[in-house]
Amino acid sequence: MVAALYVLSDGHYSRMAGVDAWDINRDATRYSGPLPVVAHPPCGPWGRFAWNCKQDASTALTAVKQVQRFGGVLEHPAGSRLWSAAGLPYPSELPLKDNHGGFTLAVKQSRWGHPAPKPTWLYIVRPSVVPELPPAVPDPAGRIEFMSKKKRKLTPLSFAHWLVQLAQGCK
Repeated sequence: MVAALYVLSDGHYSRMAGVDAWDINRDATRYSGPLPVVAHPPCGPWGRFAWNCKQDASTALTAVKQVQRFGGVLEHPAGSRLWSAAGLPYPSELPLKDNHGGFTLAVKQSRWGHPAPKPTWLYIVRPSVVPELPPAVPDPAGRIEFMSKKKRKLTPLSFAHWLVQLAQGCK
């Protein structure tokens, strides 16, 4: 079992076996363990368009603490200012692991079928093993900024399964 935090009510995680999904109605900020987590906190306050965002920035900081406490993975757009604010290691930094046993992996969600490249950073804490990445693919023609809000937020199903498998191996 893993806990999927800050996920869409009608998203993939709510239908996956072995996943305790925490959507907006359950208030993922109240999650207190003990399962490892897959965290998808709101990225608006931390991205390029933060000036136009009304989401609570503290939610992502809470998600960082939850991943550090229970192990697992936090997903955010590449370049997220959350990394600086929370003191998370950047993908190219050495040493690779921080004092929580965490490191950052840079991926593109197009590997899992997203219609845009969607560069993403994964902060992974205490994994016993990282599942094999699917093969890299040429960048698709889709552009994230031209997609609907729902399509921008939606995690490809195969990526969600990969993240759950990753979190299952975190202590």
